[in-house]
Amino acid sequence: MSRTLLSSVAAIVALASAHGAAAQTEIQWWHAMGGKLGEAVNAMTDEFNKSQSEYKVVPVFKGTYTETLTAAVAAFRAKQGPHIVQVFEVGTANMMAAKGAVYPVYQLMADTKEPFDPKAFLGPVYGYYSTTDGKLLSMPFNSSTPVFYWNKEMFQKAGLDPNTPPKTWKEVGDAAAKLVASGAKCGLTSAWQTWVLLENYGAWHNLPFATLQNGFGGLGTELKFNDEPRIKLISMLADWTKDKRFVYGGREDKPTPLMASGDCGMELTSSGSASTLLASLGPDKLGIGMMPYSPEVRAEPQNSIIGGATLWVLQGHPKEEYKGVAKFLNFVSSPEVAAKWHQTTGYVPITFAAAKLTEESGFYKKNPGRDVAVKELTLNPPTENSKGLRLGNFVQIRDAEDEELEAVWTGKKDAKTALDDAVKRGNELLRKFEAANK
Repeated sequence: MSRTLLSSVAAIVALASAHGAAAQTEIQWWHAMGGKLGEAVNAMTDEFNKSQSEYKVVPVFKGTYTETLTAAVAAFRAKQGPHIVQVFEVGTANMMAAKGAVYPVYQLMADTKEPFDPKAFLGPVYGYYSTTDGKLLSMPFNSSTPVFYWNKEMFQKAGLDPNTPPKTWKEVGDAAAKLVASGAKCGLTSAWQTWVLLENYGAWHNLPFATLQNGFGGLGTELKFNDEPRIKLISMLADWTKDKRFVYGGREDKPTPLMASGDCGMELTSSGSASTLLASLGPDKLGIGMMPYSPEVRAEPQNSIIGGATLWVLQGHPKEEYKGVAKFLNFVSSPEVAAKWHQTTGYVPITFAAAKLTEESGFYKKNPGRDVAVKELTLNPPTENSKGLRLGNFVQIRDAEDEELEAVWTGKKDAKTALDDAVKRGNELLRKFEAANK
C-alpha cells in the first residue's frame, strides 16, 4: 500500500473517530459526594460510560448537600441546570413543590420506554420519595440510616467488651464514662445531630416528629419534637458534655473525624460513613451496631428512617438527551451496580435484588455489621411516626434546630427552652411554605 493511500486511510479513521466522539451526548450530574464517596461516584460513572458509546455522564462535585441544591436551583433559573442533581432527603417537599422544574422519574421512564419496576425497590426507600398514590419522583441512590459505631480497641482499653456494643442510652452513658476515664478525649459524638437525635430518635421510639403523618398528610402540619422523651435525651447529653462523655463536633458529618482519628470511642452517624471509618480505623477496630434506645419510652425499637439522597431529573434539556438520563438511572439501580455501591460505601442496597446479591455473595459474613442499616429500616412495619418526614422548608428548619441544639451544648439554653424555640421557629417556616404553595 502506498504512503499516500495509508495517509488517506488514517485521515478517514481519524475523521470517523472525531465524528463518533462528537456524536456522544453529554449528561451533567451534580452531586455532593466528596472523598472516598466521590471516588466511588467517579468509578460508577466511568463504568457506565465504558458500557456504551452514545452517552457520557459527567459527574460534578458541588460541595455539601445544601450547596449542591442551592447551585442547581440557581443554575436552573438561569437555564443552565444539570440533567441530574443529587438532593438530600430533607429537600424532597421543596423539590415536589418546584412545578415545572422536575421531570418525575416515573414519567421519564414511561416517556423514554425504559424498563422500570417500582416493586424492585425496598419499601422504606421507595415510600419516602413517592407520591401518595405510589409514583416514584426521584431515583433512590445513596439511602442511609443512622447506625452506632464503636472503637473496639478503645473499648478493650476501657475494660469494656469490645464485641458487645451498648444497647440502651444508659449503657451508652456508662460506656462513655469508662472511655473517658481510660484516657479517651471523647466518649460519644453524633454527626447529623438533628437527623439522628431528633428525627430518628422519634421514629426509633414511635414518637411523632410532626402532625399529619409527619407531613405526608398535607401542608398544615405542626412540629411536635419538643416532647418529654427528646427533652430528656438532649438534657442528658448536655450533662455529658461537662466531662466529655459527649462531644459536639459540628453540623452534618463534621464530627466523624473525631471518631476516625481515635479521639472518640463511639459515634452515631450515617451507615454511609462506613467506608470512611473503615479506611481510617480498619475492620478489626470498627464495630457497627444498632442505635441505642430508651426502654422507658418504648420497650423495643420500632424502625429507623432513611437519610441520604436521591437523583432528581431537571427539565429544560432537549428531549433526546433524556433517553441517556433514563439509561443511566436504570444502570445505577441495576442489581450488580447497586450491590457494589452498597458494599463499597455503606449506604443501604436500594433494591431487593441488590440486597439478595450481597447476601448470597457472603459479604455480610465477611463484614459483620454491614447489614445493620437494612435490619433497622425493616425492623418493624413502619407506622405514621416512622415512615419518614415530608416537610416544606426542611433545610431551613434543620438550620433552626441546629442553632437551638448548639445553644444547649454551649450552656446558653436548657433543653426544653431550646426545643420549644426550635418548634416555634420551624412552624413559622412551615406556614411560609404553606402560604407559598396553596
